[in-house]
Amino acid sequence: MNVEKVRQICIAKKGATEGFPFDETTLVIKVGGKIFALVSLDRVPSINLKCDPERAIDLRERYPEITPGYHMNKKHWNTVTLEGDLHDSLIIEMIGHSYDLVLASLPGRVREEVFKLKTES
Repeated sequence: MNVEKVRQICIAKKGATEGFPFDETTLVIKVGGKIFALVSLDRVPSINLKCDPERAIDLRERYPEITPGYHMNKKHWNTVTLEGDLHDSLIIEMIGHSYDLVLASLPGRVREEVFKLKTES
């Protein structure tokens, strides 16, 4: 899967915003002001995604393209190399999982705003 397709999937999530707060080569995608995806544009194309800790370990053991999160809390984040044999459906599912984890961690009022966006479209 290429970087632009990953970007499109991420920003299609309700309440998602994108920007370059760190540098011009790391696209940061947030929901409710919290990061759920970081897309590297300069190294080997990759995306950092939040993940349930037990599932993160399982994914790392099964797929060489999935490693502990680069520059992130390695317990809760994975780096997914986009050049490899991973099926697009798995990458899409991991993006959704990351989004859902971050959304669930938001304060109730912020979540309500995102849910409000979901019902308006």
